[in-house]
Amino acid sequence: MRMNCRTFFASALISVSVAAYGQGTDGATRVNPLLAEYNTPYGVPPFDQIRLEDYREAFLKGMEAQKQEIAAIVNQRSMPDFDNTIAALDRSGQLLMQVELVFDNQSACDTNAEMQALSQEMSPLLSAHADDIFMNPLLFDRVKQVYDRREKLGLDKEQHKLLEEVYKAFVRRGANLNDEDKERLRKLNEKIALLEITFDQNMLKETNAFKLVIDDAKDLSGLPAALVANAAETAKEQGMEGKWVFTLHNPSVMPFLQYADNRALRERIFKAYTNRGNNGNAQDNKAVVRDLVTARLEKAKLMGYPDYAALALDNRMAKNETNVYDLLDQLWTPALAVAKAELADIKAEIKKEGGKFEPQGWDWRYYFEKAKSAKFSIDENEVRPYLELNNVREGAFYVANRLYGIRFRALGYMPLPHPEAQAFECIDKDGRPLGLLYFDFFPRESKGGGAWCTTYRQQQYDRQGNKVVPVVSIVCNFTKPSAGEPALLSMDEANTLFHEFGHALHALFCDVHYTGVADVPLDFVELPSQIDEHWAFAPEVLKVYAKHYKTGEVIPMELIEKMDKSSKYGQGFATVEYLAASLLDMDFHTLKTVPADFDPVAFEAKVLGKRGLLKQIPSRYRSTYFSHTMGGGYTAGYYSYIWAEVLDCDAFGAYTERGDIFNQEVADKFRRHILTPGGIDDAMEMYTTFRGKGPDIKWLLEQRGLDAGKAPEKKTEK
Repeated sequence: MRMNCRTFFASALISVSVAAYGQGTDGATRVNPLLAEYNTPYGVPPFDQIRLEDYREAFLKGMEAQKQEIAAIVNQRSMPDFDNTIAALDRSGQLLMQVELVFDNQSACDTNAEMQALSQEMSPLLSAHADDIFMNPLLFDRVKQVYDRREKLGLDKEQHKLLEEVYKAFVRRGANLNDEDKERLRKLNEKIALLEITFDQNMLKETNAFKLVIDDAKDLSGLPAALVANAAETAKEQGMEGKWVFTLHNPSVMPFLQYADNRALRERIFKAYTNRGNNGNAQDNKAVVRDLVTARLEKAKLMGYPDYAALALDNRMAKNETNVYDLLDQLWTPALAVAKAELADIKAEIKKEGGKFEPQGWDWRYYFEKAKSAKFSIDENEVRPYLELNNVREGAFYVANRLYGIRFRALGYMPLPHPEAQAFECIDKDGRPLGLLYFDFFPRESKGGGAWCTTYRQQQYDRQGNKVVPVVSIVCNFTKPSAGEPALLSMDEANTLFHEFGHALHALFCDVHYTGVADVPLDFVELPSQIDEHWAFAPEVLKVYAKHYKTGEVIPMELIEKMDKSSKYGQGFATVEYLAASLLDMDFHTLKTVPADFDPVAFEAKVLGKRGLLKQIPSRYRSTYFSHTMGGGYTAGYYSYIWAEVLDCDAFGAYTERGDIFNQEVADKFRRHILTPGGIDDAMEMYTTFRGKGPDIKWLLEQRGLDAGKAPEKKTEK
């Protein structure tokens, strides 16, 4: 789930309006739509009225408005209390929040050179603005006075949590530092923010720069017809009609590696993909990574921590790096053993074909697909016709309806973040609206890679105590349909849709009174998304949504059984590539010193080589395109997916133990204790309240098909 860049104290209290969506006017009387109340259905941003120049003006006015709000808090004569200081801080920054959410989300899904330049321009200003708040000694003094009297104020649980989070935020942002150190921290924050933006922009340019152009049909051997048709359309769009163009966007490069018979072309596109940001050009990210790791370490030491991971983990479930490494190491040995068994199968397939070469990274997916087909008589292309995009989306809706009684209704004319987006109203079982949900499914050069769920407005309450529902968006990069054909998803893409939809449910169900308690720890946030994946291919769910796009035939039970039997095959590769990235992320941020000539690519090779990473399996994200950590959001936190998987597998066990994956008692408890309360309670307390006990890793090992007997004993949690 993508984290929105915003100041801590910002809640966009935009009134929900169902008035007709009005068109903007041009000329001297035109009002910047970002500075006005959104007169749109559900109070969504009026996307088609917003111009590029509107953002800069709105950013500056948003910062100025929040400065005045902070000054009003600081300069009041009243004794500091919860409402006039803590709640007032939480309410501040409404306008700035509104602008940041729109700009950040549009920059991620539909950027251009001008937006990227504006992002670079605004980054240091926004960083300085946040520091002005957190390093304001008079403001912190008021916060501390309230915090020191917290036990005498009669606060409820949510208020107490907000006060605690506000105080901790000030301390973590340097409020207790001396003036000299505060100034140094300001410069570091500005530098880090700018480097993260630069890293992501470089990665997008590198991804878009490469094109594998094929002009001989013989080189298309082995590729699915739909992929070939898409490549032909891409070529036509780029003025190369009669040829085929493959790109580094996942829906193009991954099936090419999986099915292309031409080994030399697989090697070429694989190397282009795994060397993004490492080409010695203007978009090379090695120096950016070095400077980021260095600046983050300096920031951590300035704050009194031995390394950046210690600073980052201080307010997460894991608490410290020892606990993170314990979990990753516990899984590494059995995962590597399974991966080696899969490699033996790959070698057998090469030998079967008469090949006399050692398999390389560009061979893994290709020969693994052959090995899987030989073992289970299944080809993923058999499944695709049953995974038409709209049907998969309806499958996700069906599961939510069965579990929680909610329903989704497509909305006609709505302001859309992009013309390709879709809008749905989410209605609770009592008939009240829960929020609005956008979907934006297909890749384009203006969109970042991967998939994420974000919000254009978080759930909140206005100053009159009325609930304001969220505006949520799911953004993906699924295989685009060829002309005249529907979008047919791979199993991985269908799983991704369920995953991001789980994040959306978390955002839609959230019900808190203060923005500052809405967020859960980073290593808890993937629980709601990953548990939703468990329903994606459950037989009773597949029978509802998996229908052949031509005939309407429900997916045959024989194919479902093949899917189930083969589901754990390949978990060696999948787990090892993921763990490699998680370990790399931690290794970068547990460094105690960073040499001036630090080479992140050499460092990557060293630390993963020492752990025995197979040469055929690169880290899921290599250092120079590892946006999760170097672009911010999951810094020293990529482990969160597997940490949360321990929780989601155990949580799904609460259903399977009862023999009913739609058990209403379990679903009600999950909604009440996990999806609704935001971060009001301690994350582990929320989980144990739901489950009745702590999580057991056995469910994860079973889900991934890893041999628990090969896992080293977990050390005692610190």
